[in-house]
Amino acid sequence: MNFATQVGPDTFVTLAYTLYGEDGDVLDSTDEDEPLAYLHGYGQIIAGLERRIEGMVQGDARSVIISAAEGYGEYHREAVLEVERTDFPDPASIVVGDEYVAESDDGEMLPMTVLEVNDDNCIVDTNHPLAGETLRYEVTVLDVRPATDTEIRAAEEALLPELGLVNIGRKPRGCTQPS
Repeated sequence: MNFATQVGPDTFVTLAYTLYGEDGDVLDSTDEDEPLAYLHGYGQIIAGLERRIEGMVQGDARSVIISAAEGYGEYHREAVLEVERTDFPDPASIVVGDEYVAESDDGEMLPMTVLEVNDDNCIVDTNHPLAGETLRYEVTVLDVRPATDTEIRAAEEALLPELGLVNIGRKPRGCTQPS
């Protein structure tokens, strides 16, 4: 009997998908020629999609609805900010729709989209462009296999800085505690 590997923790998954917005428009898509590949369980895709495809196997297809809270978050009006034009790299060339990445006070990268350009300042939105939207994915699992130790280590290392954690390692087997 041949058991297929299911999508779950520490599996390397390859997907084809089409993403639809609330209005039914196609927002993004991949296919078998250019699929999405990720390591399951390491925050490499949105949480709601990751949960909804858990347990699927190669060849499975599914339509999944992802709420804003499980996708790109709720829309926050307080994330619309006024920024001095002189804070931008080339203040004279700013136009509505431009996208920038700034560093926040706590050192995190903060993407922003220009909503309005004024003489002395700009109004920017730091919400994700899909914040507040319910999304629908049509997903097909193209491949799923156990992840290699190297893939898992790379995913852990990528995740640690995002969580503000430091990898302190494990005590090797056979080591004794110092007295």
